[in-house]
Amino acid sequence: EVQLVESGGGLVRAGGSLRLSCVASRFPSGFTFGEYAIVWFRQGPGLDLEGVACISAKDGSTYYADSVKGRFTMSSDNAKNTVYLQMNSLKPEDAAVYYCGVRILSSLLRPLADAGLFSYEYDYWGQGTQVAISK
Repeated sequence: EVQLVESGGGLVRAGGSLRLSCVASRFPSGFTFGEYAIVWFRQGPGLDLEGVACISAKDGSTYYADSVKGRFTMSSDNAKNTVYLQMNSLKPEDAAVYYCGVRILSSLLRPLADAGLFSYEYDYWGQGTQVAISK
């Protein structure tokens, strides 16, 4: 099964920046990174899982939650099987464990723009990386 490893979390002051990374490996036979949708989710203390951003590794299309638009940027480096989440202007409410997930694009029943930020759409998940924000 696909393995995902997140990194880049840490403690940062409000207003600061962090860049998270998610490296994918162990793709099923016949599939490559470029055929996947990749998502970043987060879960803050006592909160539900929230879809933050997703990307099509095929064409680079990205979609964001309203809560992070204009502050977060998701990108992919297909040669490295890696996606990034650049987080700027961080707020206390951004504190959470951040997870990446993947799903084969061709298996989505809806366009990524509609389905991309829903957790049930994704098949594989990483262990998460903690982001803490100090005021």
